[in-house]
Amino acid sequence: MTLLAFGLNHVTAPLEVREKVAFGSDSMPAALLDLTRRGGAKEAAILSTCNRTEIYCNTGTSVIHEPIEWFTDYHGFTATELQEFIYTHPDENAVKHMLRVASGLDSMVLGEPQVLGQLKNAYRIANQTGSIGQLLSRLFQHAFKVAKEVRSSTEIGSHPVSIAFAAVRLAQQIFGDLSQRTALCIGAGNTIELAARHLHDIGLQRMIVANRTLERSQILAAEFNAYAITLADVPVHLDEADIVISATASQLPILGKGAIESAIKKRRHRPMFLVDLAVPRDIEPEAGNLDDVYLYTVDDLKGVIDENIKSRKEAALQAEEIIEIQVFQFMEWLKSLDAVATIRALRDQATLIQQEALAAARLKLRKGDDPEAVMQEIAHTLTNKFLHAPSTRLRNAGAVGRDDLLQTARELFNLESPSQSARKDR
Repeated sequence: MTLLAFGLNHVTAPLEVREKVAFGSDSMPAALLDLTRRGGAKEAAILSTCNRTEIYCNTGTSVIHEPIEWFTDYHGFTATELQEFIYTHPDENAVKHMLRVASGLDSMVLGEPQVLGQLKNAYRIANQTGSIGQLLSRLFQHAFKVAKEVRSSTEIGSHPVSIAFAAVRLAQQIFGDLSQRTALCIGAGNTIELAARHLHDIGLQRMIVANRTLERSQILAAEFNAYAITLADVPVHLDEADIVISATASQLPILGKGAIESAIKKRRHRPMFLVDLAVPRDIEPEAGNLDDVYLYTVDDLKGVIDENIKSRKEAALQAEEIIEIQVFQFMEWLKSLDAVATIRALRDQATLIQQEALAAARLKLRKGDDPEAVMQEIAHTLTNKFLHAPSTRLRNAGAVGRDDLLQTARELFNLESPSQSARKDR
């Protein structure tokens, strides 16, 4: 069996490429079924976030190109168009990669915890779809355990640094005191919830929460004493917002240049700060060309984030040491699966020999043969049949000087060495 992790992220691919290969939650089950049926994967799970799209799979063979070909074809690309952006991690490297992702060591924001929740969601969807089996299930569970150990054993999560935090910090750099400002948060997922929490914690007095359904908006709004609206109501309230933070799962932009231009006119050109944390993007990029509009995407936040990760670097080194140990432990378990399969095959062979010998003995007993003679014969038959193949191979090994195989056999069957036997004979 072969483990494979591949995909692209914020380091290897620009936003315009990442948004074209993102998987929505609704489309993921069908994609997983297609991947496991015709894409060369026995097991598969998809992780798709604003910063990465990755596929974890068990190909069952040493062939790894089929899932990658499926991925490029599924999104309407040729292999050469995506080749420069895609990274591949087979076997042990796939294990290490997932553990680093789960622990926040491969994120734009070093040590951020949101990706662990996204990884758990990827596992849940794959599990519900039926595209995951023993190997990947064990790997995901191992990754969750390691992420917990990293967070509890190091200081990597001790400072509030995240994409959402970076967005709020950038808003502070532009406006200064935010207490008298109005923020519009579009979406109701983890990123928006975190952004709303940061805004609330720094004293923002007025917040509007928009989501596709009013019920979901109200749930988040209630926590922060905010005003709840639907996405359809956003154009009506857009001019009220000094700060707009958007992170939905929409496949199309929900804020166009025209709507923002209209809002700016109503605001009499008071500046608007917009942060688009969605992939695909929620806000038309052309809106950034408008006067008095400050539009940032997830890629633009990297500079802000860099200032807030220095305190996590030492903790990251400790986390890497934990991961190295945990990769070794997982690979040891993986190797043990081969031993289990070999033991099962050996037992199956022994059982078959036993059943054949017992069937022959019962037949002779029914014919009235002497039971003592039958017992002697069955013992002789069992010994000969079980030892015939290994005896033949050991004899051949001795003839060609395969001392390593002879030594292995002595260890396997707990036999004395020839020198020990010779001393006993004397």
